[in-house]
Order: sequence, then C-alpha cells, then structure tokens
Amino acid sequence: MVDVPRVPEQRRPASGNGPEERTEGHPPEVRTPRFSVLGPVRAWHGPDQLNTGSPQQRALLAALLLRDGRTATASELIDALWGDEPPSQALAAVRTYASRLRKVLPPGVLVSESGGYAIQAGDGALDLAEAEDLWTAAEKARGVGDLCRARSLVNEALDLWDGEPLANVPGPYADTQRTRLDEWRLQLVETRLDMDLEQGCHAEAVSELTALTAAHPLRERLRELLMLALYRSGRQAEALAVYADTRRLLADELGVDPRPGLKELQQRILQADPGLAEPSAPAQEPTSAAVRPAQLPATVPDFTGRGSFVDELSDILSAAEGRVMAVSALAGIGGVGKTTLAVHVAHAARTHFPDGQLYVDLQGAGARAAEPETVLGAFLRALGTADSAIPDSLEERAALYRSVLDGRRVLVLLDNARDAAQVRPLLPGMEGCAALVTSRVRMVDLAGAHLVDLDVMSPEEALLLFTRIVGEERVTSERKAALDVVAACGFLPLAIRIAASRLASRRTWTVSTLAAKLADERRRLDELQAGDLAVKATFELGYGQLEPAQARAFRLLGLADGPDLSLAAAAAVLDLPLEETEDLLESLVDTSLVESAAPGRYRYHDLVRLYARACAERDEQPPTERDAAMSRLLDFYLASAARVYAIERPGDRTVDHLETTGHAGQDFTDDTRALDWLHSEAACILACVQQSLGARTLRRAVDLLLASKDLAESGASSLRYEAATCAARDAAAALGDTHAEGRARVTLTQVLNNAGRFEKAEPEARRAAELGRVSGDPWTSGNAPNEQGIIANCMHQHAAGEAFLVTAIEAFRADGNRPGEASALCNRSRSLDSMGRTSAAIDLVKQGMAIYDELGLTFRLANARYALGIALTHAKRHAEALDQLDQALVVFAENRQRLWEGTTHYRIAHVHLSERHHALAARHAEQALTTGYIGGDWMRANVLTLLGRALDSLGQVDRARACWHEALVLHTNAGSTEMDEVRELLHPIAAA
Repeated sequence: MVDVPRVPEQRRPASGNGPEERTEGHPPEVRTPRFSVLGPVRAWHGPDQLNTGSPQQRALLAALLLRDGRTATASELIDALWGDEPPSQALAAVRTYASRLRKVLPPGVLVSESGGYAIQAGDGALDLAEAEDLWTAAEKARGVGDLCRARSLVNEALDLWDGEPLANVPGPYADTQRTRLDEWRLQLVETRLDMDLEQGCHAEAVSELTALTAAHPLRERLRELLMLALYRSGRQAEALAVYADTRRLLADELGVDPRPGLKELQQRILQADPGLAEPSAPAQEPTSAAVRPAQLPATVPDFTGRGSFVDELSDILSAAEGRVMAVSALAGIGGVGKTTLAVHVAHAARTHFPDGQLYVDLQGAGARAAEPETVLGAFLRALGTADSAIPDSLEERAALYRSVLDGRRVLVLLDNARDAAQVRPLLPGMEGCAALVTSRVRMVDLAGAHLVDLDVMSPEEALLLFTRIVGEERVTSERKAALDVVAACGFLPLAIRIAASRLASRRTWTVSTLAAKLADERRRLDELQAGDLAVKATFELGYGQLEPAQARAFRLLGLADGPDLSLAAAAAVLDLPLEETEDLLESLVDTSLVESAAPGRYRYHDLVRLYARACAERDEQPPTERDAAMSRLLDFYLASAARVYAIERPGDRTVDHLETTGHAGQDFTDDTRALDWLHSEAACILACVQQSLGARTLRRAVDLLLASKDLAESGASSLRYEAATCAARDAAAALGDTHAEGRARVTLTQVLNNAGRFEKAEPEARRAAELGRVSGDPWTSGNAPNEQGIIANCMHQHAAGEAFLVTAIEAFRADGNRPGEASALCNRSRSLDSMGRTSAAIDLVKQGMAIYDELGLTFRLANARYALGIALTHAKRHAEALDQLDQALVVFAENRQRLWEGTTHYRIAHVHLSERHHALAARHAEQALTTGYIGGDWMRANVLTLLGRALDSLGQVDRARACWHEALVLHTNAGSTEMDEVRELLHPIAAA
C-alpha cells in the first residue's frame, strides 16, 4: 500500500483574497503580503522583500504563520522560541519582536488579541498553504485517473520548496515543524515517483531514486520504488541486489527485517511476475485508463462481395476469447483486395476486442521491409509504454509486447507481410488476442495459422463493385459495356476500382467509352493472371490517362528508394519549380497513383513504385534521363546537407572539400530548422547514398555521408548510417577509387569509434590514412590520423596516439582547417593527460577552445569543454572541471547529441566520485545509462564500473557487484583491457 502524503496540520482562514488580485479597469486593491516558510522565512509586499529581522524575530514570525491566522498567546510564543529554558526577559523580548514586525508589515497584518498575537494574511499568502492546495488538487486528479495532471501538480508543490524549511530559524517549535515539513516533502517525492512508475518512466526514475536512497538509506519505500524501477528497466540483478543491501543495512542499523511489502516485491522479481512488467496503481486507488489503440485504417464505404470469406474470418475472430490466439493469414496477388478484406473484417470484429486494435503496413513487397523491432517499438508506444521503457533488442521488445498484452483482448492487423519470419515476433501469443495477416505469399510455415487464399472476384461481385463506385444509373443503361470493363480488368478489385474511379471523375465519358479504351489493353490485362504482371497491367490503366508531364513525374519520382519524398526533393528530381511540382504531384494524388503522406510529402505504394520504375525503363527518353534525375536528387541532398553542416560548424573546411553540385539545396533560416530537416530526411538521405554508388555518383554519395555525419552522432539513425557507409566503402574499393574509399573509411571509423568498437575501427583508420597519402586528399589526410589518435588513446596507447595527432594537426594546418586543428589539439591533450603531462594537456585544450571561440563554433566548443573537463579532473581541479562539463552538457542537449550528452554525464559522475560525492556520482552515471546511446558496450561497461564504485561507497554492495558483473561481461566480449580492473573490483567481494 502506498503511503499517502500527510499535509501538515493547519487550518485555513474562512475567507480572504489572493495576495495580488486586481480587477481590469479598476484601481488596484491594497496588496496583501506574501510569506514563505518552505525555505528561509521571508516576507514580501508586492515585489519588495521585507526585512524580517533577527533569527529570533523570524522564529516569532514563523510560529505565527504556521498557526494560519489563529492567535498565539505570549506563553505559547515563549515556549516556541526558547522551550523549557526561556531568558528572564522573554516576555519583553516577544513584545519587542512583535513591535518590530508590525512596523515592517503592512497595517492590519500583525494584530494583538487577548494578550497574544496573530497574522491576518489573505488566502494563499503562505507558500505552505499553496502547496497544500496543489496537493489537494493532485489527489483529485489522481482519483479520476488523470495521472499526468496529478504528477504536474505534485511537481508544482515540490517546486515551492527553496532549500531547508524554516532555514536558520532557532527554537524547539521550528525544529519540530522543520522535521515535519521535511517528512512531508519526502512523501510528496515518493508519491510523484510512484506516479512516474505508473506512467512507465522507470528508466528516468532510477537516477533520482539512486540518489534518494543514498540520502535516506533506511527509507524502505524508496528502496521498493528503486527495485521496481530497475526491474522494469531490464536490470533484474541490480533490483535484487538492492533488496540484499537493504536487508543487510536494516539488520546492522536497526536489527529488523525488511517490511513485508519489500519481501513480497523481491519474491515477485525472482519469479518474473508478469504483473510487474506493466505499471500498476496502488490498491484501492483509481488508476488512469489503459491506452486503447484504434489504429485500423478506414474501411471503404463501397466494400463489395467476399461474403464467404467475411463469414469465415469473422467466425474465427469472434471465437478468439478463451483460445490461446487466433491467427488468420490472407494470401493472394497484389491488388486482389487482401487489405480491403482484412480491414473490413477487423472493423466488424472490433466489439470482440475491447482493448484495442493495432495496425501496421509491413512493406513486405518492397526492397526494404519493415524491421520487426521497429514495428514492436511503435506497437509498445501505442499501448502506452514510454519510449524510455522500450528495450533495444528484438527479443526483449517481443517479450515486453507479450507482457503488455497479457490480460487484454487486442486485434493485430499485420498488413503486407514479407514472410513468416517477419510476422512471428509480432504475434500477440496471448489468450483472447487475435492477428490478421496479409501477404503475397502463402504462409504455410506460420504454425497454427488459418490460411485463406484470396482469388479474384466473381463476375457478379466485380460488376456490383463497379456499379457502387460509378453509380447505378450510368451502369444500368450500359450493362454489357460494364461487364466488358470488369472482364478487361480480370475481375481484380484494385483494377476495377481504378477503372471505375476514372469513369466516375469524368462525367462526359460513357461506360462504353471506357470499355473501348480498355479494349486495346486486352493482351496486357489477359496477362493479369500471371503473377506480378497482373498488377502492372492494372496500373497501366491509370498511367495511360496521364498527361505527358504527369507521366514523366510519375516515372521519375518512382526511381527514388526512400520511403517518401519531400516537395523540394521531388522538384529537384523533376528539375521544375516548386509550384509546378506541387501541381503535378497533387494531380497524381487525385489519380491514386501517389499518396500524400503528410503536408508537403509524397509516397508510392510499393507495387505502384515497381510499376513506375518499369514505365521509366520502357518509356523514359532519352534513357540517360533516369540517371540524370537520380543525380539531381543526390545533388539536392548533398547541397542541403552541406548547408546544415556549415550552419552547425561555421569555418569547417569540410564543406570546401565536398564535390560540387548542380543544385543549391534547401535553404534554412536557423540551425534548429536545419537539424530538423536533416533528421526528418535521414531515411531518404541514406537510401539515396546506397542508390548512388555507381562510378559517376560515388564520390558525391560518400560526401553526402560526410555532410550528414550528425545522423551517426545522434544515435537515432546510427545503424542505418553505418550500413550505408559500409556499402560506400565496398563500392569504392571495387571501383578502385582511392579518394572515395579513403573518405568512406574515415567516416566508417568515426561510426565505429562512437560505438566503442576500436578493434574494428583501427584497421579502417589505418587503411584510410594510406589511401589519403595515395590520393592526396587533404580531408582524409587530416581526419584519418585524427581518428587513429582517438583509437590509440582509447586503447591506452597514448604515445602512439600523440604521434598520430601531431600528424593530424600538421595536416589540418596545411589545409587551413582550423576547426580540424582545434579538434586534433583537444584529442592530443587526452594523450598528454594520460601520460601525466596534465599541465601541457590543459594548455592544448585551451588552444583548441580559443580557435572554436574565435570561429563561433558553439557545438564544437562544447567538445573542447568536455576535453578540458577531463584534464581538469585529472589535475584535481574539480570545481573548474564541473563548470566546463556542465556548460558542455547544455550544448549537447540543445543540439540533440545523445552520444555526447551521455558521455558527459559519465565524466561529471567521475568528478563527483573523485570528490567523494557518491550519491551525485551514482545519479549522473544513471543518467548516462538512461540516454541509451553512450558509445556502445565499451562505454556502457565503463559507466557501470563507475556506478558500481559509487554504489559500493554508499553501502549498496550487492547492487555494485551486479553492475560490475555486467561490466565484466561487456568488457570480456569486447576484449577490452578494462576487464582486469573490473575483476579486481569483484575479487575482494567474491572472497568475502
């Protein structure tokens, strides 16, 4: 049972207005004073702070304020100020203090009554009263299930605290009230953390709870919340270690065992109780309603036929309750109506699945099918799971997905699947749930699935569908022509819908007109029954009606591999103005050949894209126009990414070394819009790179990777960025292009260094340096040894690292690349620092900082501050180190650099550990882990090692050991030299 915070005993005055209320258009009312006790005892009148006098005078004011308008007798005030040992002139002193306060406060606030005193202030004039009101409102919000508002209100209440309550106020009454207010604040914090866990914010809560348990080691509720937060973050061993630490501490300090609730939680964790996997509210308290997704696409209003299939599938879904899981897999050629049927049946079955319906297009017919882990992430978010609670691996996501669905009745529609392997992790697997799957292949290897082979429509169904779209009046008068039309479409639903929609939008056409137009296509439409050519022939109907400019746009825009295209990118492909491009695209949307993905963005259905490319190969004249269109798209992305790079890194010579382009690129008004563009276009940019690895475009493709390197450092697109870089390296090697290969290998080295995979990065950097010497490329000649120096430093080869970095500095200076020089100077400082030359290291960093500062490179200056913070830490100048690291952290967060944000938290933790501020060290280490992207397993292991040291110093030995065990596994798998350090940490514990 969760402890409910107890509001300190205090009665509110019967009436009174807020301290500064005034009515528009009227003279201001006399402003009532405001008082604070949740910190130093202070008073304000309007904007002016009043002088509340000596500590004893403030003690008198506090005693009166905490009576909330009630009169305190002189004897009560003497007891409050001095207790059992008052001075001989205590009564006179009280009167003096009261007189002085009366002179400071507005008239009528401090009053004398019956030989005592009282403060008559307006309602809400005291910060404690405001905190009480906020807590009352939070209780009401939580009671009706509005956790977000309740949590916000509790945070508002907590924000009213300004340090220690009644700070520096003497007297036994103040001591008692201070203890009570401290306890209430701690209970509010516990309540807010409990709501954090209910909302799935367990990963974020771990850091704060770690610090709180260090500050309040005997408080079992905090330990319980920490165990639950760790368990839900996938850190079961640490959660159990917290219990072991708590049991030992309670036995040593108090001679008692943990309370039953803590013991019960330990047992549930040991048993991997599924009930712990999703947030649960305290007993007998209302909770927020579970998220109920409703993701089904709209069913078509003219759905026709398929009666036997509808009945068959509906019977299976309606019987899902009580069964382990119902799976139905629909198979058929493209355009046969699998999705339409599945969506229609799913809508009809919604009442059987009251907990929601999930939907995803798995893009199985395209070149890049949706990854199951990506889909699971989207499903978990739709089911109410916080981003921070979603694990990384496919197996962990699938397990959490099944846990979240346990006890719910949810229908999952998996549309356009590639194969059974793609589908299996996405199946609910829970009693009462069901899945509908559509695919172009029969999923005979999907165990337990009910297979449905969907064929073309019957002639009657086909004619009925045609009639519903076109209108009964037009069809009835030309029934034979209508039958000719649906027959020409091969009774394929998608073909019929396209043909009928064309006719419906052209009121001057007759059905016979359409039939005559289709007559010339009979050969192609007869081929409709031969696999994929059927789909191609169907789309030929719409394509044949396009104007020449529309047809050209349809063909060329379908060549791009990205998931969609922005209007600006499409204009580059077509080499047309934005307005004309938009008109063409919107006309294609009207024909249903192109979809409007979002305002200003367009996409093809995967089958339509394949057809568009076939049209381009057949119809585009001259044939070189296809390559020219893709070259223009590459130019657009390269020029735009170079603009982003230049905005983020003014003065960096990289942009001067990029290949020239025939497009000016996207224009950006500020750095925020530039970064937003880069991240929103990530998938399209990387697809363009992989599509442009031929001899004529290879160098520009590699340069596009250079210009968009923020995608690798942000973490969000790092894996796709790495794959594109590997493909570029291999293509350059195959073509013998030393210039492009050198740059690709440097870029790949940077990616591997960010992930802490130095063993793989080293040969890439070495080969890049060789290629730089052969090609004479100044960019590679500077950046390759710079990366070699970073690798050597991280592998503790500091003398070699310095030598590489001296070479890099010389190369950057020869190229006039001052930001590159500054980077190498900062990296060289790491070498000198590690070799004990800390003073020289600090001087080098400051040289780098001076360059960055001169060029206005705020982001790169943060990198230098990071390096300086490390050197100052080693010089034991900890206050200066924290100042530099804190400034760097703010910049990294603002620039969405999760990698650097996480590693900076690690370095701050290192400083606090050196200062023996173990709770702060643990908190920042936890924040480093929470970012989720801190430089791969190597850096994660280092963070865990440091976290273990901090926890060990806090007496949380078992949890420390759990951290070190995980760190040892990571270091051992990577072959890192740091594994010996971790073994030494574990040995004395194991020996004990």
